[in-house]
Amino acid sequence: MNSISRRLCPLFLFFCTLPAFPWGQKGHDTTAAIAERHLTPTAKDFITKLLDGKSIVYWANWLDNASHTDEYAYTKTWHYKNIDEGVNFDEAPLLESGDIVRAITNQIDIAKDPESTEDQKRLAVKIIVHLLGDIHQPMHLGHASDRGGNSWPIKYFGRDVNLHGTWDGSLPEAAHRWSHTEWVDQIDRATPQEEAEMLRGNPYDWGKETFEICTKVYEETPRDTEISYDYVAKWTPTVEIQFLKGGLRLADLLNALFDPTYTSRTGAVKR
Repeated sequence: MNSISRRLCPLFLFFCTLPAFPWGQKGHDTTAAIAERHLTPTAKDFITKLLDGKSIVYWANWLDNASHTDEYAYTKTWHYKNIDEGVNFDEAPLLESGDIVRAITNQIDIAKDPESTEDQKRLAVKIIVHLLGDIHQPMHLGHASDRGGNSWPIKYFGRDVNLHGTWDGSLPEAAHRWSHTEWVDQIDRATPQEEAEMLRGNPYDWGKETFEICTKVYEETPRDTEISYDYVAKWTPTVEIQFLKGGLRLADLLNALFDPTYTSRTGAVKR
């Protein structure tokens, strides 16, 4: 091995051990960037000032790190709603520490409350931006028994991985090796009629919708499934539509919260 190879080999091994870009990175950036495109000028101006000049894309992944700090540890269970096989979504037991559906609803209430402080509204927006991405990632509505697919072993192009991690990063990256801005340019092309259809419902409905997708994912990805090109091709449209739904719904929600003249097309914000 020559000197250049000796220097590059440890670097190569380092990059190979890094986790795949999670839905929490590429997916959240894409979701937030789509939403930003659809904000009204009034809502965008209010949110930009609230977030000290930074965009919602800047904060899209913040909660993934924040939830692991002492200050925001209470939000750890807010990223998901785990429901075991055979349990109906409507009858699923509730965690005392909260889940993604209730967290989104509660943060909406805080953001729209005229008695909430600016700091409370700021935090609510940052949490909402992140959780609107999470609620559209199928495995965030996965089984409690296997930690949302984290303990569901599969093979991805011959590598031993788990179902959750594959949906977090490997699948979106295999679908399209794009930057989040390229994702936005390519998938944010819905017709007004398609947008109207996607904007129906509220956080509860969206969670149930994702839960139904997750149920199909489990059915079609038994333990030890060997995932390859066919699987990527089959599920790529689902990844695309979930990114888009998350962005459009986030925009509608934020517009309804921060633009008094906006008429919401979802049932997420009740005035």
